[in-house]
Amino acid sequence: MKILTRSQWIALLAAILLAIACFMPWSFIASLQLTLSGVDTTGTRYGKPAYGHFILDALILAFTLVPRIWAKRLNLLIGVLNLGWAIRNFLLFGRCEAGDCPERQIGLYLALAASVILMLTILFPQMELKENEEQEA
Repeated sequence: MKILTRSQWIALLAAILLAIACFMPWSFIASLQLTLSGVDTTGTRYGKPAYGHFILDALILAFTLVPRIWAKRLNLLIGVLNLGWAIRNFLLFGRCEAGDCPERQIGLYLALAASVILMLTILFPQMELKENEEQEA
């Protein structure tokens, strides 16, 4: 049985943090008395942005655990999508509309931080590359 590397453990913890952050408050709109999270955006037209994180988070974890170079390359694409989605959510949930500026909450900051940490673990995987015997000859 193979033990996880340090970057895989960090990716696992960041993925758990991202999932938890999606259930925490993301912003508070004082005029409407609404507290929004990634899974509960009742009263707005924001949809359910946490589900995008859940899907991308699961894919990142799956490809992080696969010790193949193609998985690391595909993980880079998925990680960029996840980070872009986090930046989009950060900008969307903190945007002022018609003079009404929402207050960003801790969950939004944690989701962005966890996405950045996931991206860093994707950029610097600890993986042993095996050389082909043909290249040595």
